[in-house]
Amino acid sequence: MDNKLTTKDLAYMALCAVMLAICSWISIPFAVPFTLQTFGVFCTLMLLDGKRGTISIAVFILMAAVGLPVLSGFRGGLGALLGTTGGYILGFIFTGLIYWAGTALIPSGASASVVRKVVLLVMGLAVCYAFGTAWFMYVYARNTGPIGLGTALGWCVIPFIVPDLVKLALAVLVSSRIGKRIKV
Repeated sequence: MDNKLTTKDLAYMALCAVMLAICSWISIPFAVPFTLQTFGVFCTLMLLDGKRGTISIAVFILMAAVGLPVLSGFRGGLGALLGTTGGYILGFIFTGLIYWAGTALIPSGASASVVRKVVLLVMGLAVCYAFGTAWFMYVYARNTGPIGLGTALGWCVIPFIVPDLVKLALAVLVSSRIGKRIKV
């Protein structure tokens, strides 16, 4: 893919940003809400590629930053992004950047194996977890008091590992089926 974004690229990126919003609205409240956002991130990256997918994720985050109700619980604004769970949302950018960097190494015309893409997404998710947890601990300590790493991981990461891996598997299936039907 060349460096220029076409109207078609912009349309697909906008659709994926909207898909991320819809996935965030499907939510089960918790200390860190259970949502389908990671499913949306995985699908976006696998469907669009690293560059367009990361831009789409950034557009979603910018929509939240300007106050559009695109986050879980129909929240938006800098307060939501800078709150205790905002680091996980911002961490999606790292997932995209890792995926982008890893898939950019694939020669033009060669197809990346699904296994390689999944490994990149798992690596990106791990960095997202790490960034989000550090953010959570910092903001929580400022607002409530210090919290241990084990407690933060118990609240914010451990309960999400298996659901996120299931969402990753579903994203692989969905993106492979959609990818066959549309030329992204």
